[in-house]
Amino acid sequence: MPLTSPRLHVLRTCLALAFLGGAHAALAAPVGPVHEAAQAQKQGMLDTMRDLVNIESGSKDVEGVERIAELIRDRLKALGGKVEIIPATDVFRLDDTPEKVGPMVHAEFKGTGTKKIMLIAHMDTVYRNGMLKDQPFRVDGDKAYGLGIADDKHGVATIIHTLTLLQKLDFKDFGTLTVLINGDEEISSPGARSTITRLGADQDAIFSFEGGGVEPRLTLATSGIGAAYLTVQGKTSHAGARPEGGVNALYELAHQLLQLDKLSKPEDGLKLNWTVAQAGTNRNVIPGQATAQADARALRVSDFDALARTLEERVQKKLLPESKVSVKFEVRRPPLEATEASRALAQHGVKIYQELDLPMKVVDRASGGGTDAAFAALKARGPVIEGMGLSGFGAHSNDAEYIQINSIVPRLYLASRMIMDVSQDKVPAK
Repeated sequence: MPLTSPRLHVLRTCLALAFLGGAHAALAAPVGPVHEAAQAQKQGMLDTMRDLVNIESGSKDVEGVERIAELIRDRLKALGGKVEIIPATDVFRLDDTPEKVGPMVHAEFKGTGTKKIMLIAHMDTVYRNGMLKDQPFRVDGDKAYGLGIADDKHGVATIIHTLTLLQKLDFKDFGTLTVLINGDEEISSPGARSTITRLGADQDAIFSFEGGGVEPRLTLATSGIGAAYLTVQGKTSHAGARPEGGVNALYELAHQLLQLDKLSKPEDGLKLNWTVAQAGTNRNVIPGQATAQADARALRVSDFDALARTLEERVQKKLLPESKVSVKFEVRRPPLEATEASRALAQHGVKIYQELDLPMKVVDRASGGGTDAAFAALKARGPVIEGMGLSGFGAHSNDAEYIQINSIVPRLYLASRMIMDVSQDKVPAK
């Protein structure tokens, strides 16, 4: 990143004064140049969100994802990064993974320090092509509306303008800033998960720019999402004339569901609920095949591993010996688990927000699932923080998705200060 500016001396002087006199003094008021630079990015960030919203990029609209990837690549390249669009080649095939998934945008910015910091977001949405006309970008009071703006086009814009802010301040005390923008997050990241995990393993800190909540928060833990698929193969026969000649797959399925019903451990955050079942083709035919699906949630990766083993063991106990029973378990997303390091970094973020006289919660107990931060954390040696994006509401909705404009400056200030402080070893250990 080419970071040369006459403001460098001013910034570093202000930073030194801000941190002089201990932690309490350091966190008493905003660092002036950083706050001013965040304010200067406000309109530009609204413009960037408009440009991103105006490109439809549903997860299964690969051409749309490729178009938005080109825009993001060009913006990051203009900031001096080494940027590439990476096609998804190492695809983890889930039950509903399309034949082709969207690419990723990968960028690196080199500084003069040693710390490695990763910023992640996603550019795909849940929407079908053609829905933009119903949710065009618009500003109404303190809200900016638009298709996919809350999930997660604002997160992409926040990363772009955090980097722009750091460039304006000529800050380069980091070692490497890595940016990864995912193109298949909304379908459980089958193409990006291995890349996210690989890059995340070598970072001193990872910041994920999903929404920061209606009430400002940072998130350290999310539930993992899993799915179980049960298949029973029986044998068809006439239900009236010769039922004994068949093997009733529906009976076997019912038996299996009953013996697989009590695997949840709510006290540990493990949940397994059978939600979909299908069997048979005609009223007068003994069903020859039956299937069922279950939704699974867990707070620990090890709980998913144990659940998968238990499912395999249980299905060996059959009601009808001639039936064939198989079960497949897939981890759609691993859980994100809070660590002492992530708690310490999040508390530092709370203090940074206090400089702006703003409150912020830290969520370190899982209350939901679905974040690429969990893939980043699988082998991470540093803390992982989710929820670095703007405040907003209405993700995945038909007509009410928005971000709160008054959260732009605080979140740009937070992201920039967190990067600065990690780069300069100014985050106290817990």
